[in-house]
Amino acid sequence: MFDVKNTLANLLFFKEPEKTEPFILKETHKEVELNNGEDEHTRKEECKKKKSEGSLLGKIFGSKPDEKKEQKENQESDISKNLSENLGYIKKKFSVPNNGDVVIREFDIVVKDKVIAAFMVFIDGMVDRNIINGNILEPLMVLSNLDIKSNESDIAQYIKSHILPHNQMKEVKQHQDVIDEVNFGGCGIYIDGIDVAFAADVKGWQQRAVERPNTELVIRGPQEGFNEGLRSNTSLIRKRLRDENLIVENIKIGKRSKTPCSILYIKDIANDSLVKEVRKRLENINVDHILDTGELEQFVEDNPFLPTPQLVATERPDRVASMLTEGRVAIIMSGSPFALVVPITNNDFIHAAEDTYIRFPYSNLLRFIRIFAVFMSLLLPGVYIAITNYHHEMIPTDLLLAIASAREKVPFPSIIEILIMELSFELIREAGIRIPGPIGPTLGIIGALILGQAAVAANIVSPILIIIVAVTGIGSFAIPNFSAAFAFRILRFGFIFLAALAGFLGITTGLFLLGVWLVNAKSFGVPYVSPFAPRTAGGFREEILKAPIWKQEKRPDYMNTKNDERQPKISRAWAKHNNKKTGKGEGENEDK
Repeated sequence: MFDVKNTLANLLFFKEPEKTEPFILKETHKEVELNNGEDEHTRKEECKKKKSEGSLLGKIFGSKPDEKKEQKENQESDISKNLSENLGYIKKKFSVPNNGDVVIREFDIVVKDKVIAAFMVFIDGMVDRNIINGNILEPLMVLSNLDIKSNESDIAQYIKSHILPHNQMKEVKQHQDVIDEVNFGGCGIYIDGIDVAFAADVKGWQQRAVERPNTELVIRGPQEGFNEGLRSNTSLIRKRLRDENLIVENIKIGKRSKTPCSILYIKDIANDSLVKEVRKRLENINVDHILDTGELEQFVEDNPFLPTPQLVATERPDRVASMLTEGRVAIIMSGSPFALVVPITNNDFIHAAEDTYIRFPYSNLLRFIRIFAVFMSLLLPGVYIAITNYHHEMIPTDLLLAIASAREKVPFPSIIEILIMELSFELIREAGIRIPGPIGPTLGIIGALILGQAAVAANIVSPILIIIVAVTGIGSFAIPNFSAAFAFRILRFGFIFLAALAGFLGITTGLFLLGVWLVNAKSFGVPYVSPFAPRTAGGFREEILKAPIWKQEKRPDYMNTKNDERQPKISRAWAKHNNKKTGKGEGENEDK
């Protein structure tokens, strides 16, 4: 049977050329016999030469240069009992005194009749000086009363347990552990005579407070949004999910930035394979720095060339908490107010945070409006070009005459006309975003009105085209997901060119190819167009429509969660009790 799918894939996707074997002139049997003796003799001589060279290098250097260098680095990274050696190593690593914000504070610990030298290292501006002065320096310099014992490890344990009251204090034996802590707002404490150091978490940098989300505003529902603090963001989620099975795994990404990230999932709901896949992708990112989840998204997505997003980026902790209860996994990064949630399907583009907090008839109406907005944003300009150029018979005669009379004085063909307006609209939108303050929205409204009116008066475009472009722009604004709206804006130009080439045939071909592309896509192993292809339980009733909240009994089937039951079949127990008294039927009892 003719395989249409494989044929289209071979035509559309790049295929690397097969490697061909080079031409080799084979030796005859006689030549092989003559050369066997010579080859064996040569091979033995080369082996003897390599052995002699290896033994000679071993005698001269004792070990391989790489191994020697590695051993030296490991020895240097170990914390020494000699305080001056540790101080020199830290100054060298932080380029002191060239590094102006690195502070090294030397002090003495007074122990009865003995003085022990020590020093502290931290970065000014990233720490809370009140914590350093009150919880670290004061106990060590003023309140210390050590009982020196023969075992020097007792000193370190005594300092950690009795003198330093800070709750985030740990012992480390490697300089690199101290350096990593200092680079992230901590401080390192070295004491003479012991081969361990103390790393304390004393973060004190300024960060934005918890505010309203900027991109996902709702009329009804929580008004809190993420900020740039990692722990404040995880606490916002834990405030909503008071579950001991909510796991927060920590990981650092970036060789130089060492950006802290957290993987969040509910242990007894999320699929272990999904959690393992997310962890594997994050641990195998080799890059110098990552500063935002927008960069991280591009490193972990399945298909970088798919126009639509394959992860949900949200700044609402309530939405993340809701998705975690469905068996998904969230990724939060320090320095970014947006969390990433995986996996997703294309149906998530029409879901908004407000859908959960309003009654199901309202949310269903809004979802159908968003679906209509998606098609308007994607296809309306292309449909206009197809009708005006190829399919005049599809519209009423009066409307056709009105369009023709409006375009009578326009000197450009339809595609040039619509490209001028689309590019002008995109230019106004971009300028409105980049201009700071309240001037941006004002510029967008005034610019659109002035440009549209002037273009019509100058007979550059027709009035109906202004309506087409305006409705298209409004449709793109109605899509809740910003990345998806951007993708549809890009795809819109493709459908414009296809409609100009072949009318509705071109649009149909474009939709077919886009559908094939989406059907073959996956988001962390989950088919992108689930639950329709492949079809799973729920489907249209759960993803497109919203059932009454007391009927949402199961989690999404395509997530393959450990526990499918979200709530019992009869979640409104009071309704069952009342129905027994009144004898009236109830939707829940009828389903039972």
